[in-house]
Amino acid sequence: MVNAGTVRTAIGVVVSNTFFVILFAGNVISFCLFMSPVPTLIKICKSKSVQDFKPDPYIVTILNCAMWLFYGLPLVTPNNTLVITINGFGFFIEIVYTLIFFSFSKSDKKKKIVLAVAGEFIFIALVVCLVVLLVHERKKRALIVGVICVVFNILMYFSPLTVMRRVIRTKSVKYMPFLLSLANFLNGIVWTIYALLKWDPFIVVPNALGAVSGLVQLILYAIYYRTTNWNDEESPARASV
Repeated sequence: MVNAGTVRTAIGVVVSNTFFVILFAGNVISFCLFMSPVPTLIKICKSKSVQDFKPDPYIVTILNCAMWLFYGLPLVTPNNTLVITINGFGFFIEIVYTLIFFSFSKSDKKKKIVLAVAGEFIFIALVVCLVVLLVHERKKRALIVGVICVVFNILMYFSPLTVMRRVIRTKSVKYMPFLLSLANFLNGIVWTIYALLKWDPFIVVPNALGAVSGLVQLILYAIYYRTTNWNDEESPARASV
């Protein structure tokens, strides 16, 4: 007869293995999320114009990754190495994407990008300095940084709203990249499961909302795919960010 201790051990092994499998899957999907804009950026480089693509998701994600990178540091939360590595990569690659957008934007749009990114870096520096210097308990640091991360994670997932409005208005999904929408949906699902197993509400809330946002984008893509005129190229005079 199997005793209770053996059962508890077996359950613990299964849960532990499931946890690490989901954690690994979450990092793989997050990597795919960060790389999903590559086809769009290649198109922009080839045409030497941003056309009607928006830089909003990339600019917002810079701030989001920076805050999660800070959240994962040992001085805020322990044992979050993979949170640090994936968001460190995301922070770097989103800066590259933003620089590409900047290179092919008009002068007035370049100013807006510079102001937005500069404002983000000032905000990041202020948060890091104030938390490190004024908050000395790690639990309080985790609470403060976690709340900030939730806010900006939600902004990252819902930054495509401007594109979604355009999709509904024009009945065209040409400027809403499918891979980015799919990656957003899968990323939200996997990190929600991960956070539920670990029970980290700061990860559960934004990623659950992110899964919903990604699902809405995929639904819009399915609805308006057939009405999209893929060959309709906008003239340079109308192209904008």
